[in-house]
Amino acid sequence: MLTVLLVLGILIFLIVAHEFGHFITAKIFRVKVDEFGIGYPPRAFSLGTWGGTEYTLNWLPFGGFVRLFGEHGETHTRGSFAGAPKYAQALILIAGVTMNALAAWLLFAGALSVGVPRVITERGQLESAQLFVNTVVPGSPAAAAGLRVGDEITRMQDEKGVIADLTPAQVVTFVGARGGKPVELTYRRDEGVATVMLIPAHAVIEQNADRPAIGLGLVLVTDESLSYWQALKESGPRTWGALRDTVDGLWGLIRDAAAGEPSLKNIVGPVGLFDYVGNASRHGLGQVLALAGFISINLAVINLVPIPALDGGRLFLLGIEAIFRRPPYKRLVQSLNFLGIALIIFLMVTVTYNDIARLLA
Repeated sequence: MLTVLLVLGILIFLIVAHEFGHFITAKIFRVKVDEFGIGYPPRAFSLGTWGGTEYTLNWLPFGGFVRLFGEHGETHTRGSFAGAPKYAQALILIAGVTMNALAAWLLFAGALSVGVPRVITERGQLESAQLFVNTVVPGSPAAAAGLRVGDEITRMQDEKGVIADLTPAQVVTFVGARGGKPVELTYRRDEGVATVMLIPAHAVIEQNADRPAIGLGLVLVTDESLSYWQALKESGPRTWGALRDTVDGLWGLIRDAAAGEPSLKNIVGPVGLFDYVGNASRHGLGQVLALAGFISINLAVINLVPIPALDGGRLFLLGIEAIFRRPPYKRLVQSLNFLGIALIIFLMVTVTYNDIARLLA
């Protein structure tokens, strides 16, 4: 039940934030907003009318919408969307994805201020930082000893001493000075602790063949919380990284489809989202906020895809209208919108089927 409430809460918050972007920008450019709806019709009841906008609650809880006066070109009078300058129309359309990006930034900041695992380069004052294995070189001493990605390194020593400050740099220095000499490594996996003896060897790392190594890639991770102002600063690169990764992933799908090898198996739909949110909730509020931020970035990128019925498609048609100085034929727009909605429904059905198949596998 908690997972259901979390998923509904995340989706409603992110979609309402998206629609609020359209709403507030339309108000700035004096475009009349006839309705701001929370949820999708049929309507449950009206909350009232303020500033010429009716605020409503609707029965389908997955998001919200704004209904702009003249948004379909039925009128070009003062205060209508179609009667606004083209730059104003474009800014109103792009304001939704801008709000999603802003929401992601704030959500990532919230995650960092609550506490979420993050990679650091130096231990500093963070005594709780942990050293984890993130790569194991095949055929290396570490691989032969059975070390795996995700193991936590808790101690490393030899007959001469122990590493006092367990960081990736200190481990590289320590191991590099002990070619052919045994090193004792203690690690934690799940709830168990084990100790293995490793002998650093040459030619383990191709780029540094002359330097003794054991074949481990290590990262220092902490989940200590930051002050909110520091979290706001650090969440900027996280937001940009999530945006870049999402665009790269989408481009990969398009490239594969163009090559005749389309695959939707790695795309998560509504059913898969319940599984992801459930897993995140078991690891604390920080993980839930971070996941919500990533979902917000995905919504922003997807909405910019030039598919009719999405903001990107409407921006594309607006660009065509600006270039040719006349609106596209209404029947063409209606047909494109129908195709866009059909494509979205097809994708949703496909990814939902894949989600269920993954859960049953």
